[in-house]
Amino acid sequence: MNQPLRDEMDFRALVGDVEPLPPTNRADPGTNRKSPSESQLARREWAAEELGSQNFLSDDFVDLLPPFDPMEYRREGIQQGVVDKLRHGGYSVQSQLHMLRRPLSECRRMLFPFIQEAYAHDLRSVLIVHGRGREIDSPANVLRSYLAKWLTQFVEVQAYVSAQPSEGGLGATWVMLRKSDRAKANNRERQQKRRG
Repeated sequence: MNQPLRDEMDFRALVGDVEPLPPTNRADPGTNRKSPSESQLARREWAAEELGSQNFLSDDFVDLLPPFDPMEYRREGIQQGVVDKLRHGGYSVQSQLHMLRRPLSECRRMLFPFIQEAYAHDLRSVLIVHGRGREIDSPANVLRSYLAKWLTQFVEVQAYVSAQPSEGGLGATWVMLRKSDRAKANNRERQQKRRG
């Protein structure tokens, strides 16, 4: 007797008299999902309009940045040393947003709540990965150009610079957010405790 035949006989001996289940003995996955009701559609539409009305980021014409030029911006009163430290990775990444290969309208919708939530959670340094094209009118460079415009529209953004090559180079941007009033109060309290 060969080995496969012996294995089959051993299996049958172990299994014994087993009968297959009838085909009607299946789990009920539930009823098919219905399409959303009119009230659900109305709520979704209202939520989209509400979010869209809060989003002040402009999708108007933008001057395209040269694809091989680094991005840099700082508000008045921000020291160059802060920008240099940001550029050289002196601050830790507290949050990241990846916008690679996404449509411009989706990136606009993603960026607005990202910056708002980062500021609300007292984050100071965030990294936005957006990609960089080789041509001036490539989708990645168009997004990069819009990002430079959008970030200046946030009062929460103090500065931004292109990242180092190890962090994404010209395809990523470091953003420095200002301290919230709550973070400033906590900082003052800590300093007062140190002084005694």
